[in-house]
Amino acid sequence: MPIIDTNSETDVIRFGDIPEPGQLVEVRRRQWVVTDVSGGAFSSSNNGNQHLVGLSSLDEDSMGEEIQVVWQVEAGAQILEKAGLPSITGWDSDDRLEAFLDAVRWGAVTNADRSFLQAPFRSGITIEDYQLDPLVRAVEMARVNLLIADDVGLGKTIEAGLVIQELLVRHRARTVFVVCPASLQVKWQAEMQEKFGLEFRIVDTEYVKRLRRERGIHVNPWTSYPRLVTSMDWMKSGEGFRLLKDVLPPHMTYPRKFDILVVDEAHNVAPASASKYALESQRTRLIRALAPHFNHRLFLSATPHNGYQESFTSLLELLDDQRFARTVMPDEKQLHRVMVRRLKSDIVDTNGKPVFPVRKLQCLEIDYSEEERQIHSLLGKYTADRSKTVKGTRFEYGTDFVHMLLKKRLFSSPMAFALTLAKHRETLERGKPKSDRDTMDDRILRKAILKTEEEYSDDSLVEAAQNEAVEVVGELAPPLTFEQRDMLDRLSAWAEKARNRADAKATAIIDWLESHLKTDGRWNGKRVILFTEYRATHSWLQQILTANGFGGDRLQYLHGSILPEVRESVKAAFQAHPDISPVRILLATDAASEGIDLQNHCNYLIHVEIPWNPNVMEQRNGRIDRHGQKEDAVFIWHPVGKGFSTRTVDRSVKPGDVAGDHEYLMRAVLKIDTIREDLGSVGPVIARQIEEAMLGKRSDLDTALAETNAAKARKFVAAEKRLQERIARLHEKLMEAKNDFHLSPEHISRAVEVALALAEKPALKPLDSAKSEKSGVFEVPILPGSWGRATEGLEHPHTRVRRPITFDHEIAKGRDDVVLAHLNHRLVQMCLRLLREEIWKLDDVKRLHRVAIRTVPDTELGVPVVAVWSRLVITGGDHRRLHEELTLSGGELDHKRFARITQVGKLETLVAQGSPIDPDQRLFQVLKDRFERHEDALMAAVEARSRDRLKFLENTLDRRMKSEIADVLTVLDELEASIRKELKPDRHGGQLYLPGFSPEEMAQVKKDVQALEARLDRIPEEKVKEKTAIEKHYVNPVDRTFPVAVVFIVPRSFAQSGGSKG
Repeated sequence: MPIIDTNSETDVIRFGDIPEPGQLVEVRRRQWVVTDVSGGAFSSSNNGNQHLVGLSSLDEDSMGEEIQVVWQVEAGAQILEKAGLPSITGWDSDDRLEAFLDAVRWGAVTNADRSFLQAPFRSGITIEDYQLDPLVRAVEMARVNLLIADDVGLGKTIEAGLVIQELLVRHRARTVFVVCPASLQVKWQAEMQEKFGLEFRIVDTEYVKRLRRERGIHVNPWTSYPRLVTSMDWMKSGEGFRLLKDVLPPHMTYPRKFDILVVDEAHNVAPASASKYALESQRTRLIRALAPHFNHRLFLSATPHNGYQESFTSLLELLDDQRFARTVMPDEKQLHRVMVRRLKSDIVDTNGKPVFPVRKLQCLEIDYSEEERQIHSLLGKYTADRSKTVKGTRFEYGTDFVHMLLKKRLFSSPMAFALTLAKHRETLERGKPKSDRDTMDDRILRKAILKTEEEYSDDSLVEAAQNEAVEVVGELAPPLTFEQRDMLDRLSAWAEKARNRADAKATAIIDWLESHLKTDGRWNGKRVILFTEYRATHSWLQQILTANGFGGDRLQYLHGSILPEVRESVKAAFQAHPDISPVRILLATDAASEGIDLQNHCNYLIHVEIPWNPNVMEQRNGRIDRHGQKEDAVFIWHPVGKGFSTRTVDRSVKPGDVAGDHEYLMRAVLKIDTIREDLGSVGPVIARQIEEAMLGKRSDLDTALAETNAAKARKFVAAEKRLQERIARLHEKLMEAKNDFHLSPEHISRAVEVALALAEKPALKPLDSAKSEKSGVFEVPILPGSWGRATEGLEHPHTRVRRPITFDHEIAKGRDDVVLAHLNHRLVQMCLRLLREEIWKLDDVKRLHRVAIRTVPDTELGVPVVAVWSRLVITGGDHRRLHEELTLSGGELDHKRFARITQVGKLETLVAQGSPIDPDQRLFQVLKDRFERHEDALMAAVEARSRDRLKFLENTLDRRMKSEIADVLTVLDELEASIRKELKPDRHGGQLYLPGFSPEEMAQVKKDVQALEARLDRIPEEKVKEKTAIEKHYVNPVDRTFPVAVVFIVPRSFAQSGGSKG
């Protein structure tokens, strides 16, 4: 393609050049601003060097639209770069010019000084200072690898969102993959949109079908949009994994193929615990294949350590394989660099008062009837007798599964028990003849039971999987004896009779609701969440509550089959203030409520049945015991037998009957509350012991060994102490950025008001406070077209009443009756884009002159001075932005000459001290004539200032380059030494060579040793490639300057004389 230059006074059009960030280009007959240029990644031997160019639209109807094009193959693509200084055709009011300059300033966010924080001002939430810690660490890291291991409810999603936002706005990342449990996909999508203004798309089977209908059968979902959310289980499924392999390079590339990988509930991808050695799961292998192709990785887990060194070190290796290797003890210094862990109990405000509520465990005493006691006892006898029948046979595994399920469902409700018992009985009676059984049966059985342990966002699928497993077990189990059949008959008769009736627990719940949610028989403002594991219990309790006057608009419910929009409506009603939403009771299943925040006006929670899995219990409790809880305490009730005391242990009560079972479960609850910091390692031990106790295989709860092991592991996952000092420093950084970048609410408000006026749209209407003072809250007018779309989300999620906006985080704190209009809010973004677009507007269509005139006392100045604000963009060898800023340059504007003022401080003082004026025509004409006469000299001063800044920044960038190289080489040297030490033949005392391993465990040991050897072999080459990649990023920095505004500062007497003096 030939290079053609056409020069005029207004434009320079060049064909064939490679655009650079910040330039104006024309692509597909529309104007765009270049946001990113990636060079070399798309080159091949046939087509030479190609460049992937990111573009942001300037068209008002599609503002914010972004595309990527391969520049060399994009037909008709051309650079349109506005040349030189603004034309002096008029002047703007001071407010208009300052609003425009702020818009440009807020768009120049790739700062060489990494201490400036941007993301907190681009989020629609009130951020606590402690939540800035991961963000500050991320900004300082060349490659961001963080394990955010904060306590449940501290806001890990928010912390990850801040890091994502910061990397995106600094142009350090473009693509983001979030991998999470299926039940959390919608939460991630909603929170990123609502709180950060970032659109994410959920990749699942439906998304793939829709893509293929719209874009053809060959489209790949993993490259269809820059920001994606998917579930771990769909990603590792046949279709998901096949499509993923199609886009992953065969080897790690420099730069990486993708940018940010987020793994939520990351403990799920660590190798699973076995008897002596952790085994890799399919999830582990998936993330191991995926992670090397991402430049940045964020892992989120409240329980990162499961007690197995090889499991924890494998998780660390997945996060950062340059600092860590599987089975190798992590270096504490390196671990503390990547891991953020705080407990709720450690977070206090400036007065030392706890920020989070105290958790108070309560007992919901149940007076079981004699009949209910007998049924629990009868089930115990039946399961014990059946267990004897299959003990030592291949049927024991499946039989234990069914017995646990029956017991759990009897604890839950008569309805849940009746349904499972009926399925159990039906399949036992049609069991396969012995001759039909083969070795495949065991595989089918194990697969069916494993299927029940998968993640499901729809709990009806959980119950379907459980029914299928019960069916398989029944078909393969030995036939019933006469006594067993008799017991089963009696259990079935009771279940059918009781399935639709209220039992003693339901009666206790009704009494609780009457005493806690009503005062003198009238509803008060309190709310409660009732959690159950099973849909059957959910339906049963819903009927009972309704029949007892606790239904109607006072009762809302959540379960896994509810549509996302209904789920959000229920959440909005429950989160709204009790004065405007009548709902008082939320009946929820585990699958539906995982990840949902319900703490606004609720601090009561009841477990309808105590979960046998401590993680499930903690997830439930975390719905109200979390960031944003307004009360000083949360109260959580657990079903126990009559007369249970948390203070005394009745040694005569053992698991086996209903009282003993509940005593055991409540003791487990109390133990879990004391080991919450070690839940990841001690929790699985408690879960296993609960199962054994409920099957009659143990009577005590003994976690001493697990707690001892957890104490050893705690030095690796210890929560940070001395938090107050660190939090205070984080707050200082935030305030510094706020001041330096003019990020006060008043500045943001001014920018929006000026943009609306330029667009000839109705203005915001200030709302007065009760004291007739300015409240900082504004009513937003109804706006047409794309402006209307920018105001979506103003309706209250429950009442649908259109809410006003505020630009002040403090005003919005804890309120849902106003919307926080942050820098990434659609309305603010549209206004800022409209202002920044003025840089590229031609004289006949521009709305701003980008010129202001100010005066200073004659004692400050003898002749007029002209100051030029310019946008400086510095790019590195790979065309990526290294730094952006607004610079100020200028000089004295005499009639015959222009003299550059080299002291920037002097210029800044004059600009700041100047008082804005509306000049008369004579004064304006004098300034215009002098400006045009000395325009070349002035432009030379602008370019000289840019060179000065580049020279200064070159040192900063060179130091950073050397620091990054030294850091990565040191890390790899330390890794190499650690692996060599681990692989020494005489190594003793580790877990690698312990006796008594199963064949699977020995195979995993061998695989881990081979992986360490292979990792050692790769390190020398990796050092060379990493050094080369870093040097390429920083080599030969180039400055580009775009003058954006002109300020004339004139002596007062000069202004008064109309420019005739001087």
